[in-house]
Amino acid sequence: MKVEVQTLAGGKAGELELNADVFGLEPRADILHRVVTWQLEKRRATARGAKERADVARTGKKFGKQKGGGTARHGNRAAPQFIGGGKAHGPRVRDFDPGLNKKVRALGLKVALSVKAKEGKLVVVDNLALDAAKTKGLKETLGKLGVANGLFIDGTAVDVNFALASRNLYKVDVLPAVGANVYDILNHDHLVLTRAAVEQLEARFVAGGHQTEAQQNG
Repeated sequence: MKVEVQTLAGGKAGELELNADVFGLEPRADILHRVVTWQLEKRRATARGAKERADVARTGKKFGKQKGGGTARHGNRAAPQFIGGGKAHGPRVRDFDPGLNKKVRALGLKVALSVKAKEGKLVVVDNLALDAAKTKGLKETLGKLGVANGLFIDGTAVDVNFALASRNLYKVDVLPAVGANVYDILNHDHLVLTRAAVEQLEARFVAGGHQTEAQQNG
């Protein structure tokens, strides 16, 4: 499938043939759901547990006589109502570290790329090079490109000026090709790829076989 390559300002810069095995797959909501769920769970830290009555080191000696003391008949300082006692029905340790087959992760990224291409929300630009890191100037430039909400993916490294200028723009994010992932692609209206990004993404799947996206677990 052929797409028109544009400049960052919206001008024409030629055409590019996209690999149908990467950008021409049919949508798979089940695969996208599995990968996005996996990504979001990987972000979660281990939930801490609380010490319960059996976990605290307190004396088990009875406070006093069973009767005649004028107080309740307590027999253990580890009880939840005492300072330093165990937590009643406290939270348990939970570890969120799910696994997902590499082939499924790879398929998820290819399906996400294909969905953007099929929806007409995939834009290919020559490069992301800017002369100066000016947010106002970049906003005007993106207006000419027709992208107000988009994920920009560059090649091996992102242009420094573009990264600095885009930091204060809402819903405008930039990643190197190795950081391409399903959640960020689906979380933006447009997907903007440079020529270098297209080459690296196609090489990852066509030549590399089972390589998968590097997930940002933040």
